[in-house]
Amino acid sequence: MSAIVTTYYASPMGIIKISGTDTFISEVHFCKEDFIAPPALPPPPQLLQNCTAQLFQYFNGQRQVFDLPLAQKGTNFQQGVWQLLTQIPFGKTISYLDLARQTGDDNATRAVANANGKNVIAIIVPCHRVIGSNGTLTGYAGGLWRKKWLLEHEAKLANGVQLLF
Repeated sequence: MSAIVTTYYASPMGIIKISGTDTFISEVHFCKEDFIAPPALPPPPQLLQNCTAQLFQYFNGQRQVFDLPLAQKGTNFQQGVWQLLTQIPFGKTISYLDLARQTGDDNATRAVANANGKNVIAIIVPCHRVIGSNGTLTGYAGGLWRKKWLLEHEAKLANGVQLLF
């Protein structure tokens, strides 16, 4: 098994840490706002370069679906929730309750929210698309302002309206 390698991508919302091997992506998350990426890293494996390229395309409105092998550790329930997250269409949202219903248990809202919060592959496993039943933005490891930005970015593109920055 190959060792986990890390690279960084300077996104429009801050630096994103990308970790994985030459066969899977294991982590994509926003670094703290004051984080400074190391200056001289060796070139990462091709898969991490592909991940960076796909994130670049996403932020530039050229990609709505990611095509990357993923591997994050979690329970069977968490894995199931993360799989459901990848099925939420670009530009759409779902409530924690609706996501719980998709697991087959209307009473699993808290468990679903917990699994959502443990997702370590941001954007690609789109936990930002899950909102409160009343339409409010709740919980996002990258910060609610980033969740709002991502949802607005996707809504503009999904509805055929893209603003020039």
